[in-house]
Amino acid sequence: MHLLEPGYLQQLFLVRLAVALVLGAVVGIERQWRQRAAGLRTNTLVCLGAAAFVDLGFTLAGPSSVTVIAYVVSGVGFLGAGAIIKDGAGIRGLNTAATLWCSAAVGACAGAGEVVDAVYITALLMIINLLFRPVSRFIDRKSAGRAVDIIYHLNALCPHMHEAEVRTTLLEAIAERPLVLRRIRTEDSDEPEKVRLHAEIESPFRNSSLIEQLVNQLRADPAVSAVEFGEGTTEVE
Repeated sequence: MHLLEPGYLQQLFLVRLAVALVLGAVVGIERQWRQRAAGLRTNTLVCLGAAAFVDLGFTLAGPSSVTVIAYVVSGVGFLGAGAIIKDGAGIRGLNTAATLWCSAAVGACAGAGEVVDAVYITALLMIINLLFRPVSRFIDRKSAGRAVDIIYHLNALCPHMHEAEVRTTLLEAIAERPLVLRRIRTEDSDEPEKVRLHAEIESPFRNSSLIEQLVNQLRADPAVSAVEFGEGTTEVE
């Protein structure tokens, strides 16, 4: 049979897609077991789609198929961006997006006929997602004792007409101490004609007496009805 006969090319296409489907499913099963947003079907579809596009590019464009691969990488990049979720100050979904990207690489290799490379990438991907997981948790536990900054959340209740004065008093009190104001905002209060000033104050070390001095200075202001504060932490970069 001649290598360029349509029947042979069709069989080759089916084999490559089958390989991509199986390898994509292998990656997807692990993601589904971990209850990730992109699980079995998503990773299988990404792998299969990448293989189909690359194989089609090789069939129609020949040496120019590199352009098709570039477009596949770009398209999967947009898909991965949708898996990334901003959760407060943190970000979730980076590993899911990276896995989708690698699934596309597996499919691209399968579609190009590089089956051994596709299997090898799949094996490495499974090692990263399975074996590196306890390693990353171990590193997190060991680094839990690293230096952190203390974040104080301070709320001061005052009349709306005296908001500017209380804000000035708060800024001056912070400036007098080894503290850093991260942000300050005004919020509505349940009490009529009153607002709540919310400030996030950063300290390089835990010092209750320092923040208590700040609170007492605010309470000494006749315009301030009440002052509350809480404590949190943030990692030092």
